[in-house]
Amino acid sequence: MGFLHTCYRITDIDRSVAFYRALGFEEVRRMPIRDEAINVFMTIPGDGDEPRLELTYNYGVDRYELGSAYGHIAITAGDLDDTLERLAGLGIEPERPPYRVDEGGSRICFVRDPDGYRVEIVERPAKTVTVE
Repeated sequence: MGFLHTCYRITDIDRSVAFYRALGFEEVRRMPIRDEAINVFMTIPGDGDEPRLELTYNYGVDRYELGSAYGHIAITAGDLDDTLERLAGLGIEPERPPYRVDEGGSRICFVRDPDGYRVEIVERPAKTVTVE
């Protein structure tokens, strides 16, 4: 068993692809499903051979209910401040400033994609090397 991907239903292919590209994803292929939908598969370079995100555009649907059970996906950023500055230049703002859940832990913040899905951006603490 292995994890393949997460699927989101989207309302605008170009807008969603641009958002995920801004987060470091690359589109690897589009797969039409008869005359019903188009699946857009995206990956983060260096994350293996399988796309990790499937964006499904269903013709004729302009709105989805996210529901109360949905949480988020998470991606890493080497420098959260630089990442947020770059995203702000593209009109993508965090829900609130970065924070840590516990002292010395990862810095995190959340952004929302064009359809309202939450994406957590995580900056892990630098590893310290002990020399004896």
